[in-house]
Amino acid sequence: MAPPAYAFRPMTATDLPLVRRWLMEPHVAEWWHDPETFEFVSGELDHPDMAQFIVTLDDRPLAYLQCYKMSEWHRGFGPQPDGTRGIDQFIGEADMVGRGHGSAFIRAFIETLLSNGVPRVVIDPRPINARAIRAYEKAGFRRDREVDTPDGRALLMIATHGVKAVDAG
Repeated sequence: MAPPAYAFRPMTATDLPLVRRWLMEPHVAEWWHDPETFEFVSGELDHPDMAQFIVTLDDRPLAYLQCYKMSEWHRGFGPQPDGTRGIDQFIGEADMVGRGHGSAFIRAFIETLLSNGVPRVVIDPRPINARAIRAYEKAGFRRDREVDTPDGRALLMIATHGVKAVDAG
């Protein structure tokens, strides 16, 4: 059986009501609860260092993904190779959580980045977010170290060419 075909379409202003609804879902709000998150996401639509996507499966929107260049905000990550990208995402549709979609679409996205010359992709979940960490390991990230960010303590995870996805259960 072929793996699911995820599509990553650039987010536009017409997607903002959907993203706002997703941010209010309990499973998203648990980790993306900052009241300024929606203003940040909606205000970054045209930022040159940030690309935002709606992830779809069979034309059904299921998740949000942002991909960004390293900035001063990320100085706690330490030196990174030029061209390193960071990602953040969440599954917005509650009925799609816990079904393997997160690790699968993340893997598809980072494989495209890495095959197009991005030397490293980083992600920084909270150290207590075991479900996300497990999904990121399944997608091909490895744990690096805990870091301090403006949003608090995070686990820096790294994906590069040659890093294999793990069966994290």
